[in-house]
Amino acid sequence: MVNIDSIISGLQSGVGVLEKLFGLKARETSIRTEVLAGATTFLTMAYIIFVNPKILASTGMDEGAVFVATCLAAALGSAIMGLWANLPIAQAPGMGLNAFFAFVVVKTMGVGWEVALAAVFCSGVAFLALSLLPFRQWLINSIPLSQKLAIAAGIGLFLGIIALESAGVIKASPATLVTVGDLKAVPVLLAALGFFVIVALDYRRVPGAILIGIVLITAIGIAFQVPFLDGKTVTSFHGIAALPPDPSPTLLKLDFGGLFDLGLTLVVVLVFSFLLVDLFDTAGTLIGLGHQAGMLTRDGRLPGLGRALVADSSASVAGALLGTSTTTSYIESASGIRAGGRTGPTAVTAALLFVLALFLSPLAASVPPYATAPAILFVACVMMRALGDVGWEDITEAVPAAVTVITMPLTFSIATGIGLGFIAYTLIKVLSGRWSDLNAAVVLVAAAFVLHFWIG
Repeated sequence: MVNIDSIISGLQSGVGVLEKLFGLKARETSIRTEVLAGATTFLTMAYIIFVNPKILASTGMDEGAVFVATCLAAALGSAIMGLWANLPIAQAPGMGLNAFFAFVVVKTMGVGWEVALAAVFCSGVAFLALSLLPFRQWLINSIPLSQKLAIAAGIGLFLGIIALESAGVIKASPATLVTVGDLKAVPVLLAALGFFVIVALDYRRVPGAILIGIVLITAIGIAFQVPFLDGKTVTSFHGIAALPPDPSPTLLKLDFGGLFDLGLTLVVVLVFSFLLVDLFDTAGTLIGLGHQAGMLTRDGRLPGLGRALVADSSASVAGALLGTSTTTSYIESASGIRAGGRTGPTAVTAALLFVLALFLSPLAASVPPYATAPAILFVACVMMRALGDVGWEDITEAVPAAVTVITMPLTFSIATGIGLGFIAYTLIKVLSGRWSDLNAAVVLVAAAFVLHFWIG
């Protein structure tokens, strides 16, 4: 017969082990709270398993293979963050970073996606090396708050343009660069509906608001067989669950030979660009989430930042090998933190759910671009709120921040926006006689970008 007392005793022992491992009582949480928080985080960011394959498929990558890479990179990255850094922060291929990979590096610069993956891998290795040294932590802590906020907002605007174009709201124009699309088109109207639904659900704090919006618009598109904007493809249902797709089309397909054939200068530019974008994206996300969880010290630093950076950079290396763009910490982890998550089990729970998501590939293949566009636009809007915390009364802080935000989407380059912002910050402070506001890290980054732009 089953001994109930033995089972209960075993469960209590297990909880005791988890308490020691994650310090649950010290952070005033429990395993139940952490698991629920992890599920909340997963629902909030699960949209990435639909959005990321669509974005990277535009480069010619196999959509099914990218789906698998997205789920595995998210699972691995989240597990490392939870088990190693003991933080309630999940990871996945980053929004903004995937756009930089697809639309800037591959489409604009003409670099093959296999070569771009090799550049992501190299940047991840460099990222990991810096994370093991005091340099990266020192660099992050030295970045002016106004620039951290501007980078987040600028990436938001960058995503906004991509979302509006994907939804058909805007299109290219030889006369004005960009112009309005056909606002009466059904995909445009459905994208707008999806966006409004997501905003309303998020306002009501419904877990998985973004995911619900995507599924709702997809269901409507399938029910009425709505054609895509190109008029050639009709929205159709491919099923819900199946065995995961073949990952081999992107797995270990990194082209290091092609990368170094580009020449040393371009290699450095590519790797440096991926590194900088990941660096500042991660910095802003970790500090912002640490603040929301009440973990920051009085001087605004996050305890355990070093381990978090190692977890983040390790996930980037693994993600590149699997076949996806840079993996990073997700601001959507705020939903799990809001639900009470304070330690590693929150991230580990999200990781397990991403593994289960591997079997949802038919559902992912059914999602049309006009259903993912509102999700991207919503993320863009949320990132824009960082502008509210910029010190607008100090013109020497506000103007460099504005330069970063404006130039990032208009040059269609996250790295360019960051570079111009840092250069503007340094020169404005010098010319204004505010030398004391500068530190070695800011000057170093500005000088590196000057060299980058000069070399071309």
